[in-house]
Amino acid sequence: MKARQSSARFLFLLLTWLVSFNAAADVAQDIEFPNDPSARITLPKGFHLHVFAKLSASPGDDRHGVRMMAFGPDGNLYVSVASSNEVLMLRDKDEDGVVDEVVKVAEGLNAPNGLAFVNGKLLVAEQDGIVVLKQDNGHWPAKEKTALVSGLAIGHHTLKTVKLGPDGYLYINVGSSCNVCVEGDPTRATLLRFTQEGMPAGAIPTVGRHAGNPIWATGLRNTQGFAWHPKTNEMFATNDGSDMRSDKKGGAVNEEVPPENLNKIEPGNHYGWPYCWGNQFADPNFVGPDGFCATTSPPEVMFDSHSTPIGMTFLNAANVPSDYKDDAIVALHGSWNRKNPSGYKIVRVKFKDNKPVEVVDFATGWLQGHAAWGRPVDVAVGPDGDVYVSDDRSGVIYAIHYDGK
Repeated sequence: MKARQSSARFLFLLLTWLVSFNAAADVAQDIEFPNDPSARITLPKGFHLHVFAKLSASPGDDRHGVRMMAFGPDGNLYVSVASSNEVLMLRDKDEDGVVDEVVKVAEGLNAPNGLAFVNGKLLVAEQDGIVVLKQDNGHWPAKEKTALVSGLAIGHHTLKTVKLGPDGYLYINVGSSCNVCVEGDPTRATLLRFTQEGMPAGAIPTVGRHAGNPIWATGLRNTQGFAWHPKTNEMFATNDGSDMRSDKKGGAVNEEVPPENLNKIEPGNHYGWPYCWGNQFADPNFVGPDGFCATTSPPEVMFDSHSTPIGMTFLNAANVPSDYKDDAIVALHGSWNRKNPSGYKIVRVKFKDNKPVEVVDFATGWLQGHAAWGRPVDVAVGPDGDVYVSDDRSGVIYAIHYDGK
């Protein structure tokens, strides 16, 4: 009996490895960074791209190179580098549009990802919590690191994002521990909310001696990008769908499902994962309670399956034409599990009457057939009105400028 169980377990592990290997092999092949990236990127008329900073890439691990960005009160761009556990400050001293000084803000961090400035202090989302970095007499590198939020779940979708909402609270994502499963930890596959002092401030207030609950929204497999509409203050967030699914019970894997999402986040709402996709479609191979999908919040708009939307920002403060001002852009990091790759580009989400209505390409060209020389991660609007894009495959940050020509 033991021998039979061991053989079965070995076969299961072998099949799991083969599926993982074959899926990983479908990531767009890495190709050489072009001499002139601006000539390879297609943008709407009047927009132009150039390299703002070329940092060291992370060969073989392009999921963890230069990641999320934030502009500080000093006007400089800060970027996390998860592969080296650092945060860097990029300074353009002569204001010629190219970085001429790279300052190490902190090292020895725990998989840093999201960055946010709150009351002049730099908050960094590590994989297990949020820390505050303090300067040394007004200079970097940081003199000390202080824990603000601790004990967040780690593993699998382990990278965290932190942002300050217009309500004065901190929002943090915690991804799922699996592809498709029922989580044992209720904080997985969620967005959490905390006070600026690091106290839980979820959708359901706690009273008496009960521990505070930080859960703001659930059913979100992996929501690394979020931003607030500049007019309504409504929260919108990207979310990645599950992998290796079929749209038929017992059917073959269909790489066209499920779609990725842009959700409008409302407190206490459930957004479907792991049972539901897209517009409340029930996964035929992972069935939830009867009628459950009808109780979940459908996405506002959807992106191509497995295109991996991450960073997003609204364009109200950008130097763009007036018909862009109400819109958002989203970085599609790119698929790893499609024979025909999706993503590897930036898309514009058009809004009408403060609601998203359409997704169109904004910046394309990183993907060349089945190969790619870059993978956009995050997008941010600088104090100069330019749009900045991080690329963790090539270790580059681009600036996109609009001059109307």
